Amino acid sequence: MDTRFLQPSYIELDKNALTNNIRFLKARAKNGVRISSVIKGNAYGHGISAFLPIAEEAGIDHFSVFSANEAYAALNHRKNPATKVMIMGMIRDEELEWAVENGIEFYLFEHERLEAAAETARKVGKRAQVHLQIETGMNRTGFDEPEWDGLFSYVHKNKELIHLCGICTHFAGAESVANYYRVQNQEKELKKAVNVAGGILDLPAIHASSSAAYLTYPEKHFDMARIGIAQYGFWPSRETYMHHMKTENLEQGEDPLKRVLTWKSEIMSLKQVEGGDFIGYGNVFLAGRDMRIATVPIGYTHGFGRNLTNTGYVLINGIRCGVVGLVNMNMITVNVSHIANAKKGDEVVLIGRQGEDEITVASFGEMTNNLNYEVLTRLPSSIPRVIC
Repeated sequence: MDTRFLQPSYIELDKNALTNNIRFLKARAKNGVRISSVIKGNAYGHGISAFLPIAEEAGIDHFSVFSANEAYAALNHRKNPATKVMIMGMIRDEELEWAVENGIEFYLFEHERLEAAAETARKVGKRAQVHLQIETGMNRTGFDEPEWDGLFSYVHKNKELIHLCGICTHFAGAESVANYYRVQNQEKELKKAVNVAGGILDLPAIHASSSAAYLTYPEKHFDMARIGIAQYGFWPSRETYMHHMKTENLEQGEDPLKRVLTWKSEIMSLKQVEGGDFIGYGNVFLAGRDMRIATVPIGYTHGFGRNLTNTGYVLINGIRCGVVGLVNMNMITVNVSHIANAKKGDEVVLIGRQGEDEITVASFGEMTNNLNYEVLTRLPSSIPRVIC
């Protein structure tokens, strides 16, 4: 990239924080459970191209994506040829040939797609690497119980075309104790399916847990866990964090997970505003006194939502500064009246730590009524990701 034309903001990825998180998660694994790093949604906004290589360095050799286009990106950015990529969702029949040729693992949850995978494997001359998704109560995708006998028999009869890598499901709502019995019932259904499979073929890896289930139900780890939000340094929910605190006897505020992402920009301009004047579009903010404001070159096109108007905060020189006026497409204005030495070019932290203060994704999410997941994945891929 020509450094004469830098983007107005950038995202830092802390390699040490990721290494810490992977170490913490692996320490909780029982009996050699494999961790698959979930990098759907552009690695939860962290950027597949930047995140995948540092995750490999931290010891990850299996990555889960949603769709074939994400698998393509993951394949192109892996450093280790032995690293595996698994599609958990969308793969079209016309994408199967590419997936089989490149050893991409993929979920199957419809018999028609299973037959298409077998036919593609025959054409390519390589076995399709598949995971059979079982319907256990999520009621989204997966093979229903009446299909199990025929399903496993078909896979066994076509084992020269189909390599069964896994049998899997997804626990619905494991981040909340309200779903405890639902999760228990899902586990029973999964085990029932596994018992049926075990009577027909050699069992592959079994997996069901996302971050929430992995951290809350260690007895449900099975052979592999698909870890998303936790590896990036965020708890799936407040309940999940409180459960961990209680079981580990942690002090209030103690957190073994470290945030990987920091979003930064800079002061673009400074201006004095007289009391009684409006700031920005319309009459959204009226200066009640003389103020000094800073313009920062980010806005809703970059993922800083319009509903942060007059409510959002940023950090400048380690001090919290409130957004004043409407969040524009490409700019926000913030009150820096209390920072005498604020100047053009000063670093502005939109998400992350600066000095002793921090703008957390959780607080950012609360301010915008969004979940951590939504805030992160809305960060545009055009924002540069920098490893630090």
